Amino acid sequence: MDNERSAVINIGGRDFELILTTRATKAIANRYGGLENLGEKLMKSENFEMALEEIIWLITLLANQSILIQNLRNKNSPEALLTEEEVELLTTPYDLAAYKNAITEAMFKGTKRNVESEEDNVTGGVASKNVEVG
Repeated sequence: MDNERSAVINIGGRDFELILTTRATKAIANRYGGLENLGEKLMKSENFEMALEEIIWLITLLANQSILIQNLRNKNSPEALLTEEEVELLTTPYDLAAYKNAITEAMFKGTKRNVESEEDNVTGGVASKNVEVG
């Protein structure tokens, strides 16, 4: 597990890593218009059922990223993806409230990592290596 990129939750006795990948970011942007709109959408959901649907969708999306990565690396023994129905059946609303923290953590780690990488490329990166060599 890559704790720098993920948050871990347990669904039905099985641990799942929530990872904000580029693919997940694209799916979130497609659904909400961007990561910045996600928090607002979750907070302003018209009703409890709609809020649950959004959290279930997000958990399924983020948990499946680690499975998709695993399947990419192990093409001969792919794991089945988690479905929204499984998340609904194997969790309680109380669980989902706790998972919101893990979603936030995964989002923060995913976006923080990207920002740090961009900063490294701008300030450190190749220029400092060239200085050390020369």
